[in-house]
Parts: sequence; structure tokens; C-alpha cells
Amino acid sequence: MSSLRTISLKRVGLTASVCLFVLAIACQTNKGGEPTPEPNPPTPGGITYQTTPVAFRKPANFPDVAYDLSQNPLTVEGVALGKALFYDPALSRDTTISCGFCHQQFAGFGHSDHPLSHGIGGKFGTRNVPGLQNLAWSREFFWDGGVTNLDELPISPIQNPVEMDLKFSDALNRAQKSPKYPPMFKAAFGSDTVTTARFLKAISQFLLTLVSADSRYDKYVRKEAGGDLSTDELAGLSLFQQKCAACHATDLFTDKSYRNNGLPAASNGINDQGRYTITLNEADRLKFKVPSLRNVEKTFPYMHDGRFATLDQVLNHYTTGVKDSPSLDPLLKANGQLGIALTDTEKKQVIAFLRTLTDDTFINNRAFSAN
Repeated sequence: MSSLRTISLKRVGLTASVCLFVLAIACQTNKGGEPTPEPNPPTPGGITYQTTPVAFRKPANFPDVAYDLSQNPLTVEGVALGKALFYDPALSRDTTISCGFCHQQFAGFGHSDHPLSHGIGGKFGTRNVPGLQNLAWSREFFWDGGVTNLDELPISPIQNPVEMDLKFSDALNRAQKSPKYPPMFKAAFGSDTVTTARFLKAISQFLLTLVSADSRYDKYVRKEAGGDLSTDELAGLSLFQQKCAACHATDLFTDKSYRNNGLPAASNGINDQGRYTITLNEADRLKFKVPSLRNVEKTFPYMHDGRFATLDQVLNHYTTGVKDSPSLDPLLKANGQLGIALTDTEKKQVIAFLRTLTDDTFINNRAFSAN
């Protein structure tokens, strides 16, 4: 969901056709997918309802997932319901803002129009919208890790006053009263009653299908057709592994940690203290979650506050713009030198490599679009 937030929230309690979708999602359910879920259990009334399982895709070059799929197995009906909720502006106070308003597929499910995310009434938040992808591999969400369960994630943006600004109970009521949703809930969960758990699990099911793993880089490491990298791209990969991969680790391109990367605290008039606002631990001041670099060519602007418009500006920051502070990541002040040493040629090679992480299949997959 959108990361528009004026206040970092602590963990919040858990309070177009199906046929086309089946055809589109089929491309995502091979190459190491999870076992097909068992048939649906009986409902409390003893009546068995029938859903169509969707095998979760686990790419061969990815680590094990963090999300417990056994507690929310994917189905065509559940994913279709979650996608409808994700793209529905009726879940905002004035019916103008949906999750998909901020998380746009062409931008890697980020938002490239503004440095800071914006929502209802044109209000701006304090942080840049991160791209949505490979969420099954995460346990903590938002730039500060303020939500620790994917199934709780939608509550925050729906209720946030600068995002969708609607009480979550009102969102449930709107879905219940809509002629559209009760039949979809019944198809997905065996009951037309819109409950908190069903609402949230449906959105999670859709988000879990947003697996990005078909870039040229992926094909290169999996030795698949279309995985050829140029001389400059290979040089950039080598440089990346030497100088960047400690933080942007594994083929998820993030170690999921929180780090201070030497940005001056105040930007756009906002003095964002990052992870500290969640933990109140002084060591966490100015630390933000290390983002994935997948589709990074598409997810500009960059950093938690969107202060950099281009990848060139990002690398210039790391070479000459890093500011020291007590919580600055040790990797950025090795041997008494701030930043990362890169020549102009090396920066161009790293950027050439980063562009190989663009996944056009993911960007253009109609199974993920609003249709």
C-alpha cells in the first residue's frame, strides 16, 4: 500500500474477467512454484466452497519466503478480490484515491510524479512511495519498518489522513454495502460477509503475486535465453558486488536492514528521523530500510524523501555527498574516508548494470493491472 504518512505508525493491530486472470497468472506459477494448496475446508456451516488454487512462484535464484502461505493460500478468486480492492478509490474518504493511485505499475508500483507521495485533497506525505514487488520475502514494511505483517499493511494507508483518510471500519462497511463485493467475498472465502481478516488476506493475496524476477539479470544468473549482458554491464555487476552488495544483498537486492546512508536529515522542510521514530533507540536515528533495487530504473525519484531524480545523482551522493553522523553506516566511512570510491567510468558501468534489473514482463503483466 502507499507509504504516504505524516507520522510513522507503529505496528497496527489486525482489527476484465477471471478467465483472463487465469491465463495471465499462469506465466507466474512455474519455475519453482510452491505446491498447489489443498481443497477448501468446509465453512462453519459445513458447506464446502470451491476455489481455484494459484501456485505461488518462488524463483530459483531467490531465498526462502518469509510470508506463511499456509495461512493464506493463493486462489484465483482471492487474488481477483484483492486486486479489485487495491484499485478501488471507493475505499478513500472522498472516493478519489486507491492503493493503485500511488503504486503505479509502469513505475514498478512506485510513483514517479512527485518526490513525496500524495493522496486525498492533494495532500503530501513525508516520504517517497516505494515500489511494490516480492513482498512475500519481507517481514517489515515502510521505510521505518513500522508495520511487521503484510496482512496488516493496508490499514495504515486507508486510515492515514494524507492518504485515503477513511476509518478502516468504514472501508469494510463500504465493501459490504457494495453490490460488487459480497459475491466476490463469497467466491473467495465461502461467505459474503466482509470481515477484517478476509479483506486484508485478499489484498495480501494480490500483493503476493507481484513477483519480479524476469529481468535480464535474472536470465543471466539462471542461464536462460535473453540473459546476455554487455561488457559494461558485466563490469558494473562486478563493481556492484564489490561496493554495493553488502547492503543490497542477494537477488532480492536488499538485506532488509535499516541504515544511515549519509543523507542530511532535513529535506523539503521535513526533519525525518527514520527508524528512530519506531524504536526510540538513539542508534536508529536517520536509519531507513534498505530498498530493493529491482526495477530501480523505473522507481525514481530516489531515497526515502525522493530528493534525487536520477541514478547519476544517487551515485554522486555516494562518491562525494555522504555526511558523517553518529549513526552513519560503517561501510560508508571505511579507512577514514566517507562514501564509496567510484570513477566516472565506473559510475556509468554500475548504472548500466542497474538497468539490467528492469523487469519488463513484470511492468507489463496484465494480471497486475487494473484492466
